[in-house]
Amino acid sequence: MDVTITGRRIQVTDSFREQVAKKMAELDSRVDKVIRAEVQAQAEPRGSGEAVRVEITLIGKGPVVRAEAIAEDKGQAFDEAFDHLKTRLRKAQDRRRTHRNLRKVGFDEYAPETLATPAEPDTAISVKKVGGLEIQGDGPMVVREKLFWSTPLTLAQALDEMELVGHDFFLYVDADTSLPSVVYRRKAYDYGVIHVKVTE
Repeated sequence: MDVTITGRRIQVTDSFREQVAKKMAELDSRVDKVIRAEVQAQAEPRGSGEAVRVEITLIGKGPVVRAEAIAEDKGQAFDEAFDHLKTRLRKAQDRRRTHRNLRKVGFDEYAPETLATPAEPDTAISVKKVGGLEIQGDGPMVVREKLFWSTPLTLAQALDEMELVGHDFFLYVDADTSLPSVVYRRKAYDYGVIHVKVTE
């Protein structure tokens, strides 16, 4: 596994590099198909002082796995992020073992709602174009846009990837229906899924 360590607004010391190398070597023997690990330490203002955010990302043939933590010291932040990463990997393995027939679990189906007709724009309001989107007046600004490539996934695979990146939702194309879909976390460890069907 190749390990890349970078620092933003913070110096990466030799002792930190040794700490990262030692921990990642421990992980290397337990994780299959990981080609590269990226560890990023970033200084962040916090109250009257400063804290350090450390993010660990595992990249390979399988889904991306990510964990992060914030602490006063970069070594402590790395240890906490590494613990989160191990927990995330263990939970994903446990869930795969206990939910092999996940596709058979029924989810609530949502009937398509009637879409409200957008109101006519007020000619007195200024209109700005940002990234191909028209913003009227002081409306919300698009500050981030992501494009990612993915192959169609089953529901079980989408849940795995959502758990591994630590998000509360995951956007994917369903392998069975070819529909754009979102799986999301509900209360009490339940999940929901929304499929998008375009009306003609």
